[in-house]
Amino acid sequence: MKHHTRPDPTSPESFPTDPSGLPKAGRPQLLELADGDTLELHVGPVAKRLGDTTVRMLGYNGSIPGPTLKVQQGSEIVVHVINQGDLDTTVHWHGLRLENKYDGVPHETQAPIPVGGEFTYRIQFPDAGLYWYHPHIREDYTQELGLYGNILVEPSEPEYWPPADRELVLTLDDLLVEDGKVAPFSPVETSYAAMGRFGNVFLTSGEPDPRLEARPGEVVRLWLTNTANTRVFNVALPGTRMKLVGGDSGRVEHEELVDQVLLAPSERAVVDVLFERPGELTLEHRTPDRTYRLATVTVGDEPATPSPAAREFEVLRRAPELEAERRQLDRWLAAPPDKVLALVAQMDDPAALPAGAGPVTYACPMHPEVTSDEPGRCPKCGMKLLATQAPAATVYACPMHPEVVSDQPGRCPKCGMKLLATASVPKPAAAADAAAMEEHGGHAADHDHDHGEGHGAADGIEWEDDMVEVNRLTTTATMHWKFLDRTSGVDNATIDWHFTVGDRVKLRLVNEMDSDHPMHHPFHLHGAGRFLVLSRDGVAEPNLVWKDTVLVRTGQVVDILFDVSNPGLWMAHCHIAEHMQSGMMFSFNVARDQAVAP
Repeated sequence: MKHHTRPDPTSPESFPTDPSGLPKAGRPQLLELADGDTLELHVGPVAKRLGDTTVRMLGYNGSIPGPTLKVQQGSEIVVHVINQGDLDTTVHWHGLRLENKYDGVPHETQAPIPVGGEFTYRIQFPDAGLYWYHPHIREDYTQELGLYGNILVEPSEPEYWPPADRELVLTLDDLLVEDGKVAPFSPVETSYAAMGRFGNVFLTSGEPDPRLEARPGEVVRLWLTNTANTRVFNVALPGTRMKLVGGDSGRVEHEELVDQVLLAPSERAVVDVLFERPGELTLEHRTPDRTYRLATVTVGDEPATPSPAAREFEVLRRAPELEAERRQLDRWLAAPPDKVLALVAQMDDPAALPAGAGPVTYACPMHPEVTSDEPGRCPKCGMKLLATQAPAATVYACPMHPEVVSDQPGRCPKCGMKLLATASVPKPAAAADAAAMEEHGGHAADHDHDHGEGHGAADGIEWEDDMVEVNRLTTTATMHWKFLDRTSGVDNATIDWHFTVGDRVKLRLVNEMDSDHPMHHPFHLHGAGRFLVLSRDGVAEPNLVWKDTVLVRTGQVVDILFDVSNPGLWMAHCHIAEHMQSGMMFSFNVARDQAVAP
């Protein structure tokens, strides 16, 4: 099984970063497409303004995000993709139960589209809701650079959604900017493979700190998509009333008033917001330790004309099709799983010392105060202890030019300063990341709660990159993320699952602590069907919604009910881009139901 093109050994050391002469990135268009319409989708480089900096990025049809496609449930369109980007590409239509050959998986459902090449997709929309599209080759680079866009599928049922006065489609993303450029990527390997690439600039619909408007008494529907490589967003809008009405693939079982919504990479949420009074509000991302501004919302003085949306906001509607699923839930909760999939990591020490290098101390990259004379795991977070020199270190570096290192005492050839002994495990950098966010428009603000230990994995989620330098050093050669089929004992590409259209399969996802780097994972299934979350750690899911991605927190066990409805060869993977690139993926087969005539 092969999902990605082989690296070209003649490739340059990094992708282009110079925005000179490129067209300015535009704002995404809203394209309303009827059944049978054709869309041309161009992939190409753009110059994107971020505050005082202009960086080179990639866009669909010259914008970041790409155009929002608004279509009717049950319709079909043709999309002709022209690739003028930096490398081979495909387009994956995330969450759509479409014909398998148009799913966009390289070497499985199609050949990669070369630079200068073209490919035509025929896309069906069987389900109402919010979906998105993005490449499926080197997502760690292409998606980070801006190749993503939304699809809004209008329901055929007139009263499917509650009334709203307006709607906003918002993508949530972050971008790592260093020295006025997007931090470099290697064309031949993926870096930041341990935790994924966390950014220091937040982008809401492609903009740092956009300004939005509303009126008192207005209900605005927010269609939210997390398009980040690895960051989990926890979204709040203080000063308003928020009602959760939908998720990945349509409406929720029962609408509920909420204070915030949690979105792992690739997850979606549909939230209705009632603005009650004039003022300036902040759309926020809240972690246990910090709060970040995503957008500013100005609520004007002139009230909105009274509407059914405001009058019916208190009504919490229920979805009959999901209530029917609820009535069958007990037997699925009691049933043993059909498949058990463990999520684990094998981590080679990126700073491993050669044999005979002298005394070695092992330390946790996330808790450097945890040390040992022997290999092992951190008692605080379970991560593998990495080797560093014992106190009598024999690695030497220049304090002025830390890139100058030697295994012998000496002087820096750049400045003549004495090389000093140093350790190989850096201190946590969450505070530095927050400072960088502030500098680049991320707008960190201290949160006023005491959450005890400063480790990023509060509640089983890595909110920040707490080991920046070690994470940067990890690549697909040293970080091996795995799905282990606990039934057969095989992993990743050797997993051999076979289903038939019409099957309902109970899958158990176990995010094991016995792993070199315990961490959360957003588990994504391509368009073979959709699933319901049955339970998390044995507790039945309180509000059902059809999904294609579920967040499995560190140490958590999640049971899902997979409704198999679409034949073909389909992919499953972690939607942290760097984890998928590091092997956390497999494909499975779905056969047609032979009892049904073609």
